[in-house]
Amino acid sequence: MPLDATVTDLVNEIQDVLHVPVDNQKLMVPKLGMLKAPFGDRPITDLQNKKITLLGTSSAEIDSLKAASEKAAARQAHLASARRNTPKAYSRRDPLRAQEESQYTFMTLRPLPNLPRPERSLAFLERLKADPGIRAAMRAHKFSVGLLTEMDPLSYTESSHEGTTRILGLNRNKGEVIELRLRTDAYDGYRDYKIIRKTLCHELAHNVHGPHDRNFWDLCHQIEREVAKADWKSGGSSVGESEFYEPSEEIAYDHGGWTGGEFVLGGGGSSSQSAAGTTVSRREIMAKAAEERIKKQKKTQADADGDSSTPGGS
Repeated sequence: MPLDATVTDLVNEIQDVLHVPVDNQKLMVPKLGMLKAPFGDRPITDLQNKKITLLGTSSAEIDSLKAASEKAAARQAHLASARRNTPKAYSRRDPLRAQEESQYTFMTLRPLPNLPRPERSLAFLERLKADPGIRAAMRAHKFSVGLLTEMDPLSYTESSHEGTTRILGLNRNKGEVIELRLRTDAYDGYRDYKIIRKTLCHELAHNVHGPHDRNFWDLCHQIEREVAKADWKSGGSSVGESEFYEPSEEIAYDHGGWTGGEFVLGGGGSSSQSAAGTTVSRREIMAKAAEERIKKQKKTQADADGDSSTPGGS
């Protein structure tokens, strides 16, 4: 640049060489600060021997940005026109059903905080609450449960020579609290979802009927059918064959709950398999135990009769 040139001459030269419009140019000059349009008649010598930083957008970039902006505006206009021409969709959600679902449900879900990873138990309880079949059954029968919580795996467990019996669920005060045995005895696993859901159906029936009479079982089986019919998600899958579940009408030991467990012949452990490696039913175990008791009674009677017939016996 000639020594008599001005800063305006400089920015015009920048526009010609770098294609950055004058109005878009800003010059950062040490001690002089930021110079921007209009640049005036400041002599170019004021910038001599100084580092000049140019801030600006080229004409090509401006054109590209303008084209992109116009394209975006056209797209928005097209979408707006499409929305105006599309028939308005009306919500199919039934407000009465929504009100019933908020009323006939589990008001509070509570895992046991002292057990490992309570958030997993809470997710299990939330799945039960959101189950389409359970929700439909609770609306149909107008069931409202104050608290749905999990049962400690060590609670309500009894062992005898016939095996180990575990209560899978409890209903307190006809729906005030329902407890479900979610975890396995090792605390680190969870029982089959569909078994626990059937347990919940059983406990919901106790909201109406306490004893296990014909009215109770009719309602229980009705709820199970309703849950299965409305379960469009078909949720839950078996995780193994270690759990024994017997939907029998003859079970009386449950204190308002559903009884299940693992049983083994000839021992009091929790294995689900006999010495021969085959799973046996609870009814078979009970029959076997009854036979053993009869044999013991006959043997005791025979021993007593033998002692009384022996001279000198007492």
